[in-house]
Amino acid sequence: MSQQASSQPLVSVIVVNYRGADDTITCLRALADHDYPHLEIICVDNASGGDDVARIREAAPNVRLITSESNLGFAGGCNLGAREASGTVLALLNNDARPAPGWVEAAVATLRGDPTVGAVASKVLDWEGSGTDFVDAGLTWFGMGYKRHAGGPIADVPAGEHEVAKDVLFATGSAMFVRASVFAELGGFDERFFMFYEDVDLGWRLNLRGWRVRYVPESLTYHRHHATMSEVDTPDSGRETFLLERNALAALYKNASDETLASALPAALALAVRRATARGELDPNQLDLEHGTGPADTTPVPVPRSTLAGVLAIDRFVELLPALAEARATEQAARVRTDADLLPLLRNALEPAYPLPSYLAAHDILVEAFGIDRAFGRRRKILVLTGDAITERMAGPAIRAWNIAEVLSGEHDVRLVTVNPLADPPPAPFPVSAARRRDLTEPVEWADIVVLQGHVLEMAPALTAEYSHKIVVCDLYDPMHLELLEQTKDVPDDRRAADLEGVTRVLEAQLQRGDFFLCASERQRHLWLGHLAATGRLTPRLYDADPTMQSLLSVVPFGLSARGPRRTGPGLRPTLGLSESDRVVLWAGGVYSWFDPLTLVRAVEQVSTRHDDLRLVFLGMKHPNPEVTEMDIGARTMRLSDSLGLTGKHVFFNEQWVPYDDRQNWLLDADCGVTTHFEHIETTFAFRTRVLDYLWAGLPIITTDGDAFADLVREERLGVVVPAEDRDALAEALEKCLYDTEFADGCRERIAAVAERYTWPNVLEPLVRFCRDPRPAADRLAGAADLTREPPLNRAQKVRRDVALVKEYLADGGPAELSRRAAGRVRKIVRTRLRRG
Repeated sequence: MSQQASSQPLVSVIVVNYRGADDTITCLRALADHDYPHLEIICVDNASGGDDVARIREAAPNVRLITSESNLGFAGGCNLGAREASGTVLALLNNDARPAPGWVEAAVATLRGDPTVGAVASKVLDWEGSGTDFVDAGLTWFGMGYKRHAGGPIADVPAGEHEVAKDVLFATGSAMFVRASVFAELGGFDERFFMFYEDVDLGWRLNLRGWRVRYVPESLTYHRHHATMSEVDTPDSGRETFLLERNALAALYKNASDETLASALPAALALAVRRATARGELDPNQLDLEHGTGPADTTPVPVPRSTLAGVLAIDRFVELLPALAEARATEQAARVRTDADLLPLLRNALEPAYPLPSYLAAHDILVEAFGIDRAFGRRRKILVLTGDAITERMAGPAIRAWNIAEVLSGEHDVRLVTVNPLADPPPAPFPVSAARRRDLTEPVEWADIVVLQGHVLEMAPALTAEYSHKIVVCDLYDPMHLELLEQTKDVPDDRRAADLEGVTRVLEAQLQRGDFFLCASERQRHLWLGHLAATGRLTPRLYDADPTMQSLLSVVPFGLSARGPRRTGPGLRPTLGLSESDRVVLWAGGVYSWFDPLTLVRAVEQVSTRHDDLRLVFLGMKHPNPEVTEMDIGARTMRLSDSLGLTGKHVFFNEQWVPYDDRQNWLLDADCGVTTHFEHIETTFAFRTRVLDYLWAGLPIITTDGDAFADLVREERLGVVVPAEDRDALAEALEKCLYDTEFADGCRERIAAVAERYTWPNVLEPLVRFCRDPRPAADRLAGAADLTREPPLNRAQKVRRDVALVKEYLADGGPAELSRRAAGRVRKIVRTRLRRG
């Protein structure tokens, strides 16, 4: 095997021979002349009889010939060939097809270039190249797949329809490529189909499981349409009609969702009967079955074979239902895409497909009566899970989860669930509920997409077990492990280490499980990319799917309401007894260990000697989530303020958290907003969520340097950035923002423009886009596997490798090093053999 060949995947081409080997031999000879360097050609003889096997062996001696004692049909023949194939890519080619030069190369380039593509649909023209066989795929609501533009001149097809690569629902079995691992994962073609729609069914299943089927016009094949069908059917036999009708119902039953099937299946059965009677031009009125008044007429009525085939197809479908129900359960459990997701790939789901007048009338009646147009447009179901308390007094994680749910509910059916007790949540345009661990199974099962934060994945183990196929979005805006380092400084070392290990495990589980990740800033994105790399998640497959990794990890900052703050009640001034002339600086969030309110209190003392009207207000000292333990920094801040004689005069502590829908009244009473913190790693990657409230309310911002918001404040000139723990600089910043009117007005003007960028609908745009077209991450697609493999060394290559190693070991440490290495290799070989038994 050449090095050039090893850099490309081995492609196994499978050709199924029926009765009469002339076309098969022509096809195999064309493949033998193909210049792709790494090709395995397999011919499956489908119980052809006669001398076909001998003729194929003589004409194509380098082809692997596999014989079947019975006719397995196209589906079974391809499956048999796939089981015998060695390639990582399977190319399925009709025996009456002729591949053009570059047929394999173009398809392989697409599969290698985009790991989310599970199959490639070749462009298929008629034998002369003037007419179309396959340039696009469609599917009717009653389960019949069809080739758009098939049978017409290629000149009549718009160039955009056949010259441009695109996603399709399925590839035609006459010429297609599929990853061998994916074909095996899906169980190959469904052999119950025998022939007709087995390719539609496979493509439908691929798309439901998140794989893309890509039409690649450069992968060109010529096809003598239905050359093999004449061997198994005649125009009057009705067999083709029988298979088409039965298989369409089977495909619909297997692959449509419960909601779609409830409407589509009864209508499809009724329409199949009308198709049968319309083909045979049977008129129920001729039999006078409805209004007959005399004795029943028992005169035999001739029924055309085409009508009988259609009715018998429904009967056979009923017989298949027990086996199909099993297949349906498998497909529905594994699906990650909704029927609405696939709607664009159906092209025109309401296409009647048959031009018969009586049939068309029935089609329109059934579409209207069963609401078929609505059945294929259902909204996705999205579950937003948070570990924070959903109350009137929400903290950052709950606020973020709430707004995610609100924005997504405009396009989807959304549920917001907290694993904390629920107490008086605000009114919402979506269901809000609480759930314990054992109660999460139902909402997880209900959802198409799960968006989660914090420790919630621990509470929903089903997402990593029986519902591991569900699409999961992990919100990593809060680097919990970095917070914990600062938060637990007063905790005994052994417990602190154990707590950190536990939180790190939680984060690693999310990083391994997620299909899409959110972070709050570019700084955080660098942090989480490092984590993903360290956990082995940044695989070649993910990188090849998107070298930027934006489709895996996007920046979604904390947001603010698109509606400006409006006063709805009393704010901090009447509540705390402050006058309208007081100059108020507001600390609008919690007081945690990683913050530095102590330097701020000392700076207030310094400024208060010059400005008696200065007031510092802490908006909420007690966290609304009962699971968040009180931190010593809050008590220390209050003690310091007391000791300096500032409490109740220049520094005010609001004990209870201000209700979320009431916070604007407090913000509107402030003159500037402040957040100060220590210099440590938590600061580097933090995103101070309540600082956005300052933007929302148009307050000049004072912040310590070192985090993402400090960069924003400095670059956009929204306030003053001060060094960590610098009392004098902080005192100067307070004077500038509170008493320099020109400076403060300039900040407010610039803040108005910046605030628009941070509204929830704007910052959540990456998540909105993902939920419009959700797919598993490339490395989590079922059946994903490497396409190229290192070729095995032959005996001469092994000898050269060992000689080179001996020279290397002697150069490194002489005979002693060589002896040590050799002994280690012997021990490794012995251990390997012992493990194998």
